[in-house]
Amino acid sequence: MALFGLHDHNIIALDKAFPETKFNARGNRVKLTGPAEEVETASKVIEGMLELLNRKSKVAEGDVNTLVNLKSGESTASKPQIRTLDETGDTIIHTHNGEAITAKTPGQRRIVKSSSDNDIVFAIGPAGTGKTYTSVALAVQALKNRKVRKIILARPAVEAGENLGFLPGDLKEKIDPYLRPLYDALEDMIDRDRLELHLTKNVIEIAPLAYMRGRTLNNAFVILDEAQNATNTQMKMFLTRIGFNSRAIITGDITQTDLPHRQQSGLISIQKILQDIDGIDFVYLGEEDVVRHKLVRDIINAYEKFEEKKKK
Repeated sequence: MALFGLHDHNIIALDKAFPETKFNARGNRVKLTGPAEEVETASKVIEGMLELLNRKSKVAEGDVNTLVNLKSGESTASKPQIRTLDETGDTIIHTHNGEAITAKTPGQRRIVKSSSDNDIVFAIGPAGTGKTYTSVALAVQALKNRKVRKIILARPAVEAGENLGFLPGDLKEKIDPYLRPLYDALEDMIDRDRLELHLTKNVIEIAPLAYMRGRTLNNAFVILDEAQNATNTQMKMFLTRIGFNSRAIITGDITQTDLPHRQQSGLISIQKILQDIDGIDFVYLGEEDVVRHKLVRDIINAYEKFEEKKKK
């Protein structure tokens, strides 16, 4: 059950991914029948599931979908080369539970490589592609390896169609919900006691984008998350904070801007402004990099088709 999933959900996922191949699972054996090329690819996916099971207590359906979509390239037009999760790139860090965090998709691997080659990286792509999680992992890696002295995580405090100003509490209590995804990622990678210590001593700082004005960020790994909600002025302000021995990753999804209609997203315009500067790189992720529920990929595709129809 750990490998095949509850009620054989993982086998069903494989069956959908490889429609010409028949999967017959009995006991601890799986028999594959179908076209040679598809059977070979499906076999590599199952091998990847077995390797993943050696590191985890079970294989989730999302892991299966990720393995199916991990392609290092096409050897032929119809024969994808599937890699296991561990082969998709070097391990970035290990969580406090000992689990390896790796770049799981081609887009995430590009973020890792680009961050090692450039001081400022823009990671642009749809929801569920692991932009924030990969960026936070790289920041924690840099801190653990003493490449930087602190981590600074920032987000624009823009409401997604809701007015939260009436909520009770002080300023921190009102702002924390906007920053919760960053806390969640950090809690996966750093044990609670050490994380609390880092936050108390400002070794790790999580703050709204507006708090960056007037500062110079030296010896830091800086992440601006949800950057599609930063205005042109805010984007310029943030980028000019970067100091000596600092790196920055700016993540965002330009299709989900929550700014008022008359305000242009700084993440959209910045692509033309900084595209030819050495040391700055743009990494674009697509629906093939989605590592959330398989329906997220279908939802993204449906919205893209809808927008295309509207334009026509």
